[in-house]
Amino acid sequence: MNNVTTNIKALQEETLINLKNSKALNTLRAYKSDFNDFSLFCIKNGFKSIPTEPKIVSLYLTNLSTKEIKISTLKRRLVSIGVIHKLKGHYLDTKHPSIVENIMGIKRRKGSVQIGKKPLLINNLKKIINVIDQQSIAEIKKLRDRSIILVGFAGGFRRKELVSLNFEDLDFVTEGLKINIRRSKTDQYGEGFTKALPYFDTPLFCPVISIQKWIKLSNISSGPLFRRFTKGANLLEKRLTDQTVALLIKEYLNLAGIDNRNYSGHSLRSGFATTAAESGVEERSIMAMTGHKSSEMVRRYIKEANLFKNNPLNKIKL
Repeated sequence: MNNVTTNIKALQEETLINLKNSKALNTLRAYKSDFNDFSLFCIKNGFKSIPTEPKIVSLYLTNLSTKEIKISTLKRRLVSIGVIHKLKGHYLDTKHPSIVENIMGIKRRKGSVQIGKKPLLINNLKKIINVIDQQSIAEIKKLRDRSIILVGFAGGFRRKELVSLNFEDLDFVTEGLKINIRRSKTDQYGEGFTKALPYFDTPLFCPVISIQKWIKLSNISSGPLFRRFTKGANLLEKRLTDQTVALLIKEYLNLAGIDNRNYSGHSLRSGFATTAAESGVEERSIMAMTGHKSSEMVRRYIKEANLFKNNPLNKIKL
């Protein structure tokens, strides 16, 4: 009997490990962070956070709605509360009418229009690259920064994917560059996929040529592709953080005399998708490059790209 009990305990422990590993580490951190906010709300108001009741969750969501919080964030908090309950072995009906109807009411009162980050389009991309080349900084830093921006745009990269690249992920071929993406936000099991960047007609804005120059000057032959510098422009072994991508974009936009508000690291990815859509690239081809699993977001880019392209006012002559 003791052996049976021991085996069951071992199975329970293994099952808990499997449950935890069913989600990416960053996703679990986000769930815990969201749940901690809910727990704080419960503590302040004398409620029990786990297990909790739908009416308590509904009150929490109403409380969030009184702050400057997006509907998408509110929905994510609800998902997080539900996931933490499951991981702890508790059931919470997140589809309960008191929750669903409340969210619908909040959306009606607040509106659910989401203002995304601005895409970095071709004209501003070129201005940034020109500004980088004009800077009075070490050539090696110029090459790193321009390579990050050009590769990030051309490959429709998420900023996390971009800074996670290693030298070993690159494969230079006759046509250009193949980049192996080992893991991404929508590839939680690490199956990986490959992005292909062809040579551009204009060498100045070619990501393949830029990254070749970066590798040659930096002497990187293994490990992280995009690395940090010391204040004296000495290259370190440490990988850049994904936040650095956003900071670089904002910095060079500012130097180019462009208002950098509402731009972020995501602006490279959305810039590629929007530009591709404007050029008539098919939805599935855009998704193949960006790695989007759902067409919903890509269709938003296409819709944005067509605001002026297919505008009926273009047919009206005044």
